[in-house]
Amino acid sequence: MPEIKAIFFDQDGVIIDTEKDGHRVAFNEMFKEFGYDFQWDVDKYHDLLQVSGGKERMRLFFHEVGIFPGDSEEEETALLLKLHKRKTEIFIGLIESGKLPLRTGVKRLMQEALENNLILGVCTTANERSANAIARGMLKDINFEFVLAGDIVSKKKPDPEIYLLALERTGLLPEECIVIEDSRNGMLAAKKAGLFIVATTNIYTENEDLSEADIVVTSLGDPDGKKGVLKQADEKLEYDGVLKVEQLIKYFS
Repeated sequence: MPEIKAIFFDQDGVIIDTEKDGHRVAFNEMFKEFGYDFQWDVDKYHDLLQVSGGKERMRLFFHEVGIFPGDSEEEETALLLKLHKRKTEIFIGLIESGKLPLRTGVKRLMQEALENNLILGVCTTANERSANAIARGMLKDINFEFVLAGDIVSKKKPDPEIYLLALERTGLLPEECIVIEDSRNGMLAAKKAGLFIVATTNIYTENEDLSEADIVVTSLGDPDGKKGVLKQADEKLEYDGVLKVEQLIKYFS
């Protein structure tokens, strides 16, 4: 079997716990600014997360509550773009304020990957501007080969298009790559692309069916910090609460 040569990271929920205290908060602040009299609570946002993409979530919800009576699809899209642009500005402000720390172990794993000469990439449905604020800002000392974000693909997760594009960009075989994901949609996208999958769960995805992932942990873990709990893997993974790149290379190669 070929040796592992790359790790692709999802962003939201993997690199940062962005959903509950980031994107959801930014959406609600934007709704308030534009005069809407609703807010997305934690449970509602969890339901909406079953749809990939912020504009797509808004479109679904707005149809549910009758925000688009009689509007053409072009008018709907124009409004959604306007709203989402402002939401992104609010979200980036949250990132730049330092209020959204990196998830435990994620930067350590990236550094270990670079030390082992692995290619790193980001594959996310998040807006390109917010993705770059994290990958090129908060993680500016990490050398990412690419950041694939936003509308770079026509079909979002669980469609495998973004991971197929990552394979095309790197010229690698699926069995040479690991994906770090947190959700069922992301896992399904990676699975359809034939990639190895490590799932690291969070408050929104801890109860999702991630049984098709190769490894499932609650956190990547840090030696001197929070440790993760192993939820799924076969017996050849020796796990002490900290998932290391050397382990992953051995496990999948």
